[in-house]
Amino acid sequence: MDDLRDLYQATILDHNKRPRNFGELATANRVAEGNNPLCGDQLRVHVRVGSDGGVEDIAFEGSGCAISTASASLMTEFVKNLSRDEVDGAFEAFHDLVTRGPGDEVEPRSLNKLAVFSGVREYPMRVKCATLAWHTLRAALDNSGQTAVTE
Repeated sequence: MDDLRDLYQATILDHNKRPRNFGELATANRVAEGNNPLCGDQLRVHVRVGSDGGVEDIAFEGSGCAISTASASLMTEFVKNLSRDEVDGAFEAFHDLVTRGPGDEVEPRSLNKLAVFSGVREYPMRVKCATLAWHTLRAALDNSGQTAVTE
């Protein structure tokens, strides 16, 4: 169990230090802002949505804690080329992963590398850090013009 926890921590630290898909996406046709006032995380998600509503490309920029940055980085890798329905399903699966109680069963295999966030549920204040990018992605896909907040 300690080896798995060490692997999870190493993955989060790696994505925090070298976030993937970080920066502005010049070809984006949707952009949304996200803010976690409790931690100070702020990010912007840029998405190029295809004619079918799916994610053709995605990037993010901003600043935040290691969990927030790593979550955004891993999320962008995971959702690229997914349909809107697949993104919504991934959001629900990820949200379940980080919010279920310690004894509740969650199937993290479908989330691949995102399973590294399973330990976040032990720290309720960090759940908002982990889910900020996901809420911001949904705001971008909905093209709502609203800032996604974790409150």
